Amino acid sequence: MTNLAFGKCVACRGGEPTLTEAEIAELHPQVPGWQVKEVDGIHRLERVFKLKNFVEAIAFTNKIGVISEEEDHHPLIITEWGRVTVQWWSHKIRGLHNNDFIMAAKTDQLYGG
Repeated sequence: MTNLAFGKCVACRGGEPTLTEAEIAELHPQVPGWQVKEVDGIHRLERVFKLKNFVEAIAFTNKIGVISEEEDHHPLIITEWGRVTVQWWSHKIRGLHNNDFIMAAKTDQLYGG
């Protein structure tokens, strides 16, 4: 099994298919802290990260911002005192793509390292 955190996002164009339920089921064990959620009919990956205080939450949010820019793939981030909620999905295709699982793994790596 390939380590998603070392993957590179590829440009996602409108019209590409979203991942199937089987593909999601295959990738999901590689990012076990994440939940697959449906919001407004769109599947997303979501995880809530616990941090010690607001300063750490902002610092973590900024780290996610840096990798998001590097990969040109951007999440929804909610930053609060002691927690950061992150959602990944591919806006152009209105659902999940391999890029979302890659970015979830990279986010986990940032949190753990």
